[in-house]
Amino acid sequence: MSELSRPEEDLQEPGEAQGPVEVQLLAAEVGEAPRDLASYPPASCSTPVEPLPREILNEMMANLMKFLLLKYRAKKLTSLAEMLNNVFRDNQEHFPVVFSQALEYLQLAFGVEVKEVDPTEHIYVLVPTLGLTCDEMLSDGQGLPKAGLLVLVLSVIMCSGDPAPEEAVWGALSRMGVYVGSEHCFFGEPRELLTQVWVWERYLEYQQVPDSDPARYEFLWGPRAYAETSKEQVMAFVLRVTQRVLRAFSLLSAEAAREEE
Repeated sequence: MSELSRPEEDLQEPGEAQGPVEVQLLAAEVGEAPRDLASYPPASCSTPVEPLPREILNEMMANLMKFLLLKYRAKKLTSLAEMLNNVFRDNQEHFPVVFSQALEYLQLAFGVEVKEVDPTEHIYVLVPTLGLTCDEMLSDGQGLPKAGLLVLVLSVIMCSGDPAPEEAVWGALSRMGVYVGSEHCFFGEPRELLTQVWVWERYLEYQQVPDSDPARYEFLWGPRAYAETSKEQVMAFVLRVTQRVLRAFSLLSAEAAREEE
């Protein structure tokens, strides 16, 4: 998992990645495959798919996610043929299952959606969830997409009344394994991200509660959040995926903790 957070120029080609990654655990939890999976070329029905060891499936999952995240950072299209040749090679019959699980993970944890733009040639584009453009400010391709986390923060603020007490926001994030004051391997230090980076980008507002003594602070939606999405869109998205998001972040943080031990 930690390899996903390395700078773009340091990432190996997908076929060269080393070591298993526990991404399959997330896939087993989230379960539901994307609806457009029916449009992907299926494995041959006449040839049974030979089971692979979990370590190999995990490695394929990690390699595919790295490949897709590199395309997302570079704002490039990709294709079925490119994914098969670069990631799956001699295991192409496992593409449908691994691909559907990788798409689920990218959407829930990183806020990246993969959409088919050419059904005939199977060409895909990677776009941010709900049209949020916060990831465009990643400097020099550094860091991982954070639109998924931003959607969750916006939903917490909305459900808490907008403005939301900062303790409500930190409490919600802690239940997902993202702790204030603790560096997260994918999202960095959340206090800096929420109170500085996203405030500067105008996705959030962070202000003192009027007349509070001792001082208390609260979060509000910022003008850029209103410009790029809406509370109705965020609510619809969260209602659709809430339980899977919680499991995704929990497993993400558990995996990061295991790597740090």
